[in-house]
Amino acid sequence: MNAFIKQTGQKWLDRVAKNPKKFFVYSMIFLSVSFIGSLIQGIFFPSEKTFNIKPPVLYSNNGISRNSASVQEKEMEKIVNELKLLKEKRDRNALQKEDSLRIEFFFNRFQQLKNNR
Repeated sequence: MNAFIKQTGQKWLDRVAKNPKKFFVYSMIFLSVSFIGSLIQGIFFPSEKTFNIKPPVLYSNNGISRNSASVQEKEMEKIVNELKLLKEKRDRNALQKEDSLRIEFFFNRFQQLKNNR
């Protein structure tokens, strides 16, 4: 039995090596028919099991999203007030090196909060 399988397999490999165009044509026909059959099965005979993964809720009416938005707005107000104080300090020509770092930090934090809305 084992010798028969090896002999048959060797015959098929020899045929494929001698006629690669025929083998390619037959395999493309088989793949095309399989693809069309799969499409027909999926459209007309869908499976009983449905897609179980639930997409995340982007917009909801629960209090959690409102609460986080209000926290962000409060933090943005704090940043704006701090930047106003630093602007007044700049107008008095009393800025120091540490203030420039604070300005940069507050500006970057404000941009992050603004983009996360």
